[in-house]
Amino acid sequence: MAPPRRKNLFRLAAPPSATIYVRRGFLAGLKAEFEALKGKRAALVEDKIEAHSQGDLRENFGFKAAKDAIRAVDRKMDELDRFYRRNTFIEIDPAIWLTKPTDFVQLGHVIRIEKEDPGAKRKHRFTFLVATCGETAVDTESDLECLPHNSPLAAVLLGLAAGNPAPVQLPAGPAVLTVLSIRNPTQAELDRLLAPIKFPEMDGSE
Repeated sequence: MAPPRRKNLFRLAAPPSATIYVRRGFLAGLKAEFEALKGKRAALVEDKIEAHSQGDLRENFGFKAAKDAIRAVDRKMDELDRFYRRNTFIEIDPAIWLTKPTDFVQLGHVIRIEKEDPGAKRKHRFTFLVATCGETAVDTESDLECLPHNSPLAAVLLGLAAGNPAPVQLPAGPAVLTVLSIRNPTQAELDRLLAPIKFPEMDGSE
């Protein structure tokens, strides 16, 4: 068996496929962004060809810049393509969040939580809207913050009932989470938090 290529030797394994909830219109926007990147790449290729025609490539900074830009766009397109093909997407209308049952934490709930760090014995309180993928907005009027449902914190909160401390393991270490309250958002809160649609960061890094 051939040895692994150096390029892939230290690369982290791709995350497992997941069901990702997104707002209605997210997938159309994702495809539009991909098409925009294709157009940007075509323009960069033209710049590269033009720079190539200008002579000595060893001192041709325009050629090198266009080449590097094409590589960056290619990496971002590859990331977007993998993100789209790897996962299953379900589009959600946030209007249904206004009247959901509040027995336990679900997508679309506004939750107030207490986080205790066992080692330091410190407690912190936060209020979040458990939102769809890519949502990071903060409502400056109420300090209500979007918490994407597929984030590590949301993953351990979903399904919890209010009032029961739950020991959990977070990326930063162990913690005890207590859901203090669960409610539905108001329409005004959704209006301030959920526009426009934002995509996950794709930096195209190796």
